[in-house]
Order: sequence, then structure tokens, then C-alpha cells
Amino acid sequence: MSLTAGLGLLALASVGWFAWLSPRMNAEASIDLGHGDYVLEGTDGAAFTEASLRGAPTAVFFGFAHCPEVCPTTLGDIDLWQAELAEEGRDPLRTYFVTVDPERDTVEVIGDYVSWVPGVVGVSGAREEIDKAIAAFRVYASKVPLEGGGYTMDHSAFVLLFDDRGNFFEPIRYQEELESAMGKIRRVLEK
Repeated sequence: MSLTAGLGLLALASVGWFAWLSPRMNAEASIDLGHGDYVLEGTDGAAFTEASLRGAPTAVFFGFAHCPEVCPTTLGDIDLWQAELAEEGRDPLRTYFVTVDPERDTVEVIGDYVSWVPGVVGVSGAREEIDKAIAAFRVYASKVPLEGGGYTMDHSAFVLLFDDRGNFFEPIRYQEELESAMGKIRRVLEK
């Protein structure tokens, strides 16, 4: 086989990968997003498990109560989304705020932290169960030491939307424009 023919086959294989196989693999991976054997405790008194994603469209955000910027900003955005839905005569979007810092964020602490935003349930639990949830949702979280012995958490900064069957729908980026985020929320509510 000549070099030109070999390069042609490689190019054809690449096109096949990106056009056919890669989207199918990504779709299959997204269907499993959030699925796992984690069992956490919600501030509403109910267990937060894979089953919690079913029954109604749902948003899930991972963060922590000592977060200096991303989490309070995202909760502010969620509050705006809930206000927009209320103006449209809709119920609040069921939303879970899952801590990545259960050592400090007990159920009570996370409950106080999210209590001002309609429709948001705080979620905490044992470190092992939080780590299972982090893996199931494929989010990033890492402890970052600070001078003086304290620490902060580095974590993913997007909200994950799920349809009423518990399947991943699409993400909302950190500080995504209101109309863009609301478009995604309306689509998942109408699906």
C-alpha cells in the first residue's frame, strides 16, 4: 500500500470516528450520567440517589458552603431561573446542590446555605458516598490547601440538567446568559 493510500484510509477512519462512532459513545455515556449506587441525605429529609433524578426534570450542581465565588454566584443564577419560571406560572425547577465538602457541610450547614433559593435541596453525606456521586456525575472536585492550614475546594462549575426519566439532558455553563439558560430549562421542562 502506498503512503498516499495509507493516509487516505487514515483520513477516512478519522471521519468515520467523528461522524459516526464518537457521537454514539458520547450519547451512551451521557445516558449513564448520574447513575450509580450513592446514597446521600437531602435537606428535605429524603435520600438522594439515582432514583431522585426521575419523576420530574431536575438540575444538579456540585459545590460547597465555604465557596468564595462560584457557588454563591450559581445559587444567585438559580434564584433568577426560579423567578423566571414563577413569572411564567411554572413550578420551581427541582434542584439539588450536592456538597463536595461533607467534612464541613453537614446536612444542617448545607440546608442553611441553600435555604434562600426556591426549589433547591441541599445534599450531604459520608465522604465515601459523596465520592461515589462525584464519580457517577463525572464532575471534578479536589481539596486545595491554603496557607495557615485551612483548605478550599476546586470543583466543576456547571449545572447538569436531567429529564423526567433521569437521563442527562444538557449542562448550563457557569454564568451562562439568562436567556440561554432559560432556553435549556424550558426545553427540558417541555420534553
